[in-house]
Amino acid sequence: MATVWRRIGLRRLIGRLRWIHAAPLLAVLTLTAWAFASPVGAAPDDDYHLVSTWCALGGSEACTPVADPNLRRVSTAFLSSTCYAMVSERSAACQEEAGLELDGPTSVTDRGNFHHKYPGVYYGTMRLFAGDDLVRSAVVMRLVNLTLFVALATALAALMPASRRQTLLWGWLVSLMPLGVFLIPSNNPSGWAITGVGTAFLALLGWFESTGRRRWALGGLYAVGIVMAAGARSDAAIYAAGATLVASLLTWSRQRDWVRRSLLPLGGLIVIGVLFFTTNQAGVGADGIAGGELGTFSGTSEQLFVHNVFELPYLWTGVWGTWALGWFDTQLPAVVPWAAMGAFVTVAFAGLGLLTKRKTVAVAGVLAVLVVLPVYLLTAGGDVVGSQFQPRYLLPLIVLLALLLVTAPPGARTVRFTGVQTFAILGALALANLVALQVNIRRYVTGADQQGFNLGAGAEWWWHDLPVGPMAVWLIGSLSFAGLLAVLWPELRRKAVAP
Repeated sequence: MATVWRRIGLRRLIGRLRWIHAAPLLAVLTLTAWAFASPVGAAPDDDYHLVSTWCALGGSEACTPVADPNLRRVSTAFLSSTCYAMVSERSAACQEEAGLELDGPTSVTDRGNFHHKYPGVYYGTMRLFAGDDLVRSAVVMRLVNLTLFVALATALAALMPASRRQTLLWGWLVSLMPLGVFLIPSNNPSGWAITGVGTAFLALLGWFESTGRRRWALGGLYAVGIVMAAGARSDAAIYAAGATLVASLLTWSRQRDWVRRSLLPLGGLIVIGVLFFTTNQAGVGADGIAGGELGTFSGTSEQLFVHNVFELPYLWTGVWGTWALGWFDTQLPAVVPWAAMGAFVTVAFAGLGLLTKRKTVAVAGVLAVLVVLPVYLLTAGGDVVGSQFQPRYLLPLIVLLALLLVTAPPGARTVRFTGVQTFAILGALALANLVALQVNIRRYVTGADQQGFNLGAGAEWWWHDLPVGPMAVWLIGSLSFAGLLAVLWPELRRKAVAP
């Protein structure tokens, strides 16, 4: 009898399953492929971030204090992991010669979060996964970060109304390719900034629009989002505050219930402020980003200002691939930014058809920050667009803009596309992922100076303990993303009205 009931229960479970339920698994497979598409140290300033992780929460055997509190004695493996950085023709095979053993030679360095430039939440959390094996620990951290993103996105999709699920899906899809999918499953705190800002906006929107247990669950997700964002980067704290204000503006009401609910975002702003002021960022606000050789400008400050304003779109489009990935040494073919930006622009223009007075104010505010913040910081530091300030610094704000644009006002239908239009948008994203992932793997397996379809041919570097080769990782990542877009198709095409 028990066997019969188990069979009935299994049949009921299978009967309730839909293709959409495979989306989290396909998203995990896609991001896992990106996690293994580059070696340890591949994200910008990874030597700094890895050192900061092993030095967090009192340090470790690989990071010990010295007399100067602004310095640490660390394993040379952290610096050795970036031996290929900024030399696109050099594969990651140089790591074998340099050695990545944490119990090897050490040196004194100031490359770490010893001056509290960054909040400590990200490094403290990642420190829990930092063991005595650099490669294994870094991979575990990448897998944790991508799992956090998928888990939060899945929870939001399950808790929010159908119309808001479309907001989530369209917003994330058109803003993360390729820079976002590179950073989220990485060891760079920018991945948390991206995840946190988007999560905070969507969860707070749901907090104001939902009732019962769903509302409280969404309130909890909002808290997770702001802590992730403000605990990873100081600029992300500002963006998380902006996401809080935007969601509050879109849902504002004179009713007493809204006032009571507004206590959550008010508390969130306090938490964001506390985390922001645990870092030393005042100098950046006053003096801009310290300039380097690339940032030297011979003209007047007024000329520099005008130059940066006209060059600013180049900084924005970097999130879709006009800037190289990694240490700016993985140049992507033009098809990637063209396809990724085409998808974003198409969806963004559809979102402009959903404007209301409040949404217009919110969009104008986000766009103003996208203009004023980089132009001011670059000009104050004597730098030009293309130096110092990177697209990844703005990506969380662009994610917020994308989510905001596709947010339908109450009582209005969500963004709608014909079948052909939807196919063109999703096809462009699939193509961008296919090409970007292949180029990224190629750059580290053989160096960018070698080309060819077969990524395994002439391979100079690959993961020792990974049971599959570079071609398999590329195919898994490409097919998983294409499959993800396919199972999301019905949800993206669903006719829904905002609450």
